[in-house]
Amino acid sequence: MLPELTEPQIRRYARHIVLAEIGGVGQSRLIAARVLVVGAGGLGAPLLQYLAAAGVGTLGVIDHDTVDLSNLQRQVIHRTADIGASKVESARRALSDINPEVRVEPRGERLTAANAERIIAGYDIVADGSDNFATRYLLNDVCYRLKKPLVAAAILRFDGQISTYKAWQGDGHPCLRCLFPEAPPEDAVPSCAQAGVLGALAGTLGALQATEVVKEVLGIGRSLSGRLLMYDALAGSFDEMAIAKRAECPTCGAR
Repeated sequence: MLPELTEPQIRRYARHIVLAEIGGVGQSRLIAARVLVVGAGGLGAPLLQYLAAAGVGTLGVIDHDTVDLSNLQRQVIHRTADIGASKVESARRALSDINPEVRVEPRGERLTAANAERIIAGYDIVADGSDNFATRYLLNDVCYRLKKPLVAAAILRFDGQISTYKAWQGDGHPCLRCLFPEAPPEDAVPSCAQAGVLGALAGTLGALQATEVVKEVLGIGRSLSGRLLMYDALAGSFDEMAIAKRAECPTCGAR
């Protein structure tokens, strides 16, 4: 049963409520939603801020790292005073300041094959803001098995990409392994620390992730499932590529 909106909530979310696609019922769905954000870094920071501001009722955030001075160029949820602190605790403090009604569930641990199913099972939607291929593939496989929508983004230098994966819904819905069957060798793709990343790019892709998460919670608009949206910050352009479901996919294929 959806919660009834209080008078302060009606005022806080007024700009949502006047949207015909959201309204009071949609805002109540956001308040009832449980979203897991993997990573409280460049992507996770703006993503968490916008989800908290939108009124997503429960936000899980998992990250085993601590705040470093080099993070502050793009990880806008953290402050200089947070250097050395757990990223999830820093995130909880910031989100409480934005919207004290949101319940934040911090998990200062690494997501692994041993704990992924247990953690993900407690949420409706997963948003991937991780920075390594092992975690991305783990999330893809576990979300497929548990039938959880996965909104995944990645950034490097001046480029970003985002898609939504719901392969368990059947034909026309691919998974990450349909697009990238195998992870590249570890030394084939440089990290942000090695190649650099534009700080504001994280904000652009994190905000896009928040938008897609809200759309999935509400069931509105056109999902990014089956499409990869690519952003080139230097060119100021977006491109789109169709993702086909592969029958031989090791995760969601017919076999």
